[in-house]
Amino acid sequence: MNSRVLVVGDAMLDHYWDGAVDRISPEAPVPVLRLTGERFAAGGAANVAVNLAALGASVTLLAPLGVDDAAVRLGGLMAQHGVAVACVAAEGYRTTRKIRFTSRRQQLLRADIEELPPPWLLTLLMEHFEALLPRHDMLVLSDYAKGALHECRPLVQRARERGLPVLVDPKGPNWQRYAGATVLKPNLSEFTRCCGGFASEQGMCAKAGQLRKRLQVDHLLVTRGEEGMSLFSPERVRHLPALVREVYDVSGAGDTVLATLAYRMLEGNSVEEAMGWAAAAAGVVVGKSGTASLSRAELEEAMHA
Repeated sequence: MNSRVLVVGDAMLDHYWDGAVDRISPEAPVPVLRLTGERFAAGGAANVAVNLAALGASVTLLAPLGVDDAAVRLGGLMAQHGVAVACVAAEGYRTTRKIRFTSRRQQLLRADIEELPPPWLLTLLMEHFEALLPRHDMLVLSDYAKGALHECRPLVQRARERGLPVLVDPKGPNWQRYAGATVLKPNLSEFTRCCGGFASEQGMCAKAGQLRKRLQVDHLLVTRGEEGMSLFSPERVRHLPALVREVYDVSGAGDTVLATLAYRMLEGNSVEEAMGWAAAAAGVVVGKSGTASLSRAELEEAMHA
């Protein structure tokens, strides 16, 4: 596969402290975690890039990073997974890091290190984007509301002007900045926050149709956890049940869905066909610990099963 994907968004480092809890602290009524090890994984837009690379796509990651240890580790993970890095970095800005404390593979606590990137860094990111876009066949935007995509409408417009498909995982209340995208992929809670609640499937369909038309997006794919996925397209609405065998950890499952959808579309599948593959992929990764990816062989095995 020679198709090239440009992933832009909020990249972060997932840092896990693993151990076991055998007692309660005498200082306060809190568990004492006896540490046995630590591990690191790509998170956010970086996890989307890793998932795409694992499936066989050629991937470039563009994101704001700090000049710090987290950025170095994240760069090492990208190199390990074959992802090209074209990130912009700034002294004094801290790379987003999620630190999770786990006992016997169950999460006890999460601590976040995050801050908004300075405006000049986003200007630099846009300049890099303009240079990179002509060398790619698809744009994927992974928004985690950390600031990288605060003003991303020009990115969508530039890509569509070049005839490239644009897939977006949205966050926050202002979705007008994603207007014109090919596929918008919120989860159910994000969709509800944006459009309001609904009392029936008919109500959801009505709100989804209104949103799709207002934003002029070709397709709206709402992931609904144990209720599966719903795809709202101009021609019809399709609901797909969840294909989960056993849920262990949902961290990063949305990244896998976005990456698989993008990969299958690059392979020539329709959005509806790609949704089936994405559902199969989600059923695999939620059975893994932490943010995870799956190989092309795992995906094909899950789909055929």
